[in-house]
This record gives sequence, C-alpha cells and structure tokens, in this order.
Amino acid sequence: MKVLITGGSGYLGSMICYALSDNGHKPYILDICRPESVSYLTENNFYQGDIGDREILSKIFEENPDIEIVIHFAEKATVWDSVVKPYEYYHANVVKSMELFNNLKDLGCKKIIFASSAAIYDDVPGFMVTERSPINPRSPFARTKYMTEMILKDFCVAYDMCCIVLRFFNPVGADPKGRTGLDIKKHSNLLSRVLRIWNGEENEFKIAGNDWTTRDGTCIRDYFHIWDLALAVVNSVENFDIAFRRADNIYKNFLPINIGSGVGVTVKEFLFAFQNVTGEKIKIVYTDRRPGDVCGSYANINRAKNTIEWEAKRTIEDAIIDALKWEEIKKQKI
Repeated sequence: MKVLITGGSGYLGSMICYALSDNGHKPYILDICRPESVSYLTENNFYQGDIGDREILSKIFEENPDIEIVIHFAEKATVWDSVVKPYEYYHANVVKSMELFNNLKDLGCKKIIFASSAAIYDDVPGFMVTERSPINPRSPFARTKYMTEMILKDFCVAYDMCCIVLRFFNPVGADPKGRTGLDIKKHSNLLSRVLRIWNGEENEFKIAGNDWTTRDGTCIRDYFHIWDLALAVVNSVENFDIAFRRADNIYKNFLPINIGSGVGVTVKEFLFAFQNVTGEKIKIVYTDRRPGDVCGSYANINRAKNTIEWEAKRTIEDAIIDALKWEEIKKQKI
C-alpha cells in the first residue's frame, strides 16, 4: 500500500518509514528537512515542503494518485518549550494541521492516521487511562494535540473522512537493525538525557520533583520501544477499515487508540533499569517541578489489541540496549 507520512524524516517518522518498507508498503514523505541519515530511503519518494502548502500536496497526489492513507506526524513536541513558545506550537500543530486536513479533503484523500499524545489525559486514580478517561491537557503542546483531535473529529463528521488517532505514550530506543535512532543532542526526553551522561556530555541527571503521588515520588510514564510504536502504525495501516468495525459502535469514523506498553514506570525506576543494563551508576539531583509537568499515566491497551491487533513486545531494557547500539553506530560513522 502507498501511504504519505508527514514529518517522515524525524525520529518517529524515519522509524515508521523503515517499518512500513519492511512490511511491503511504500512510504512517501513530506517534510521540511531531509537528514542524511535517511536520505537513501527517501531518494525516490521524498518531497520537501510544508504541510500547509497546498501546491506541494497537490503535486504529491498528482504524481501518486494511488496514495490511500496519510500518516500525520509533523509536529513540534516539547512540553516545556511549548510553555514559553505557545504561538509557535499552536501555529505549527493546529493551524498548519487544519490546512493539511482541508487540502486532503479537497484532494479526495479521506483516510488519516494522526499522532496524538497521552499528555491530553487528566490524572486518574491508579494512573492507568483508557481512551474514555477524563481529558485535561495542561500544557500548550498537549492542548494542540487535543484541539487537533477535535478538528479531525469535526472533519470526519462533516466531510465523511475517517481517522485513527494514536495516542502515544513515551517511546524510547532505536531501530533494532541499527538503521536510525535518536539524535540525543536535539531531544530532551528521558533516555536522551541519560545517554548524554553515558557519553560524558553531562555529569548528573536532574529529576523535576520527588514529591509526586507515586510509589517513589518521581513522575510515572509508560515507556515503550520505538520499534513497537512503528509497528503500531503499520498495524493501523493494515487494519484501517476493519478497526472501526471492531471498535464500539459509536466510533464510526473517528477512533482514538492508546499506544503504550500497558505498564507504568517511574523516572527513578527507568534510571535503575539503565544502570542495570550498563553497570554504570548515574548521579541523581532533584530539582523543582517544571512548568507543564504532570504526574503521569500509563496506557490501557485493550482497544489497540482488539482493533489493530497490536501490543508492545519489547522491554525497556531492549529499548536501552538498542539506543546504546545506535550511539556506537553513530560514533563509527564520524
């Protein structure tokens, strides 16, 4: 199947492109940049441009009219950064996304897979959330995700479009085959920060708050392997039509699905897992909570199992090992 993926040159996007190709699909990429690390993958199917640009989108579909699904992954995605730069996040994640959806509608492409976030959920007792748990986005980034979901839902009702919304929790790691991974200098997620310490670029890990209402006082998240995320997208592509029939009757053309491991892990527990894999002790320093931080949650993944036939297969330790391998591969390329 031919699919178009926005943001396909990024960390998540490139992983998904490899997973799609590995499973016999043809990914076409729309992105504003083109990292050399994935250039050979995108040599014949890469379009450089903005997601809100109608002209480039029209060109893509004129040259590839048999593209069936658009996977929308282009985004700005750092919680604390969104607090100080809300305009940039609302413009990139909401305004441009709405233009993308409207142009897709006019071009006749009505199947969309949208990358949303678990950051939209409210705190719940026990921390496990289902797709019907209360919504309470508490940062500009999270609000952009929920607003975009609502725009898509309205488009599905008004324009007979169909959308699977994948609410991702906390992916970590690298491609198990060593083809792509995270640029730890450009990202601020937990594993990137730990790897900078492992590489000797930093000397301590700062935990934002140790007074959260969790078992050890640090935030709780659902960390899962990035390759499992990529396969969740593949399964969404392959089960797109039937997923709606497998879901509850109220989900006729708009279907949110949690994508995570189904297990809650605190920040401190993740650090201990890293230490167990590497045998190296990490210096921990506690700091104040950051604007936009939340206690956290983890996923109930029953709907993912029942609709797109997906569940995470790999462990946190697997993700750490693959990320370490990717760091070594990058060093060899220098």
